[in-house]
Amino acid sequence: MRTGRLEAFSDGVLAIIITIMVLELKVPDGHSYTDLIHTSGVGLLVYLLSFVFVGIYWNTHHQLFHLVRQVSGGVLWANLGLLFCLSLVPFTTAWVSESRFEQTPVVIYGLDLLSAAVAYVVLQTVIIRREGPDSPLHRAVGADLKGKLSIAFDVAGVLSALTIDRDGHVGVWLAMSCFVLVVIIWVVPDRRIYRALRQNEVPA
Repeated sequence: MRTGRLEAFSDGVLAIIITIMVLELKVPDGHSYTDLIHTSGVGLLVYLLSFVFVGIYWNTHHQLFHLVRQVSGGVLWANLGLLFCLSLVPFTTAWVSESRFEQTPVVIYGLDLLSAAVAYVVLQTVIIRREGPDSPLHRAVGADLKGKLSIAFDVAGVLSALTIDRDGHVGVWLAMSCFVLVVIIWVVPDRRIYRALRQNEVPA
């Protein structure tokens, strides 16, 4: 089967995820900048990080399926696994915001990001196995160093929050720094897919 319905469904789910996240933001109690920072400052920061995460997944998912000719049942389920992990982002984002970066919410947030990263690699692997080692996607992805590095930083973040300065916030801030590094890795333009699209003359 073709990829159209899968892409449309995924776009809709990701749009809903972003909408739910913004609805979780608290309106300031007053009308000054101090009120904004005190009431919504933490929520805005975590929302921004999560928004960029979801945006990165939307962007890479869009590029990914431009190199996929057809989907199978396995691809559909792998895609649903990714969407499930991403659908938890509004919940984990709200928990981190309301707790103001307490250890357990940050650990769960990191585990959610880690599960999404693993689910994306699984989706990518299922597609490559279906289309073969000579597929355009396999040639574009190669060793997938960015994907592996992202998982490594997510694991490092979770472990930092769990083991470093458990009674303080040093481990938590190290964890959040690891998650920000993952964003930086993927915000930097990745030309692999674009080169594959040009080689196969597929419009981006």
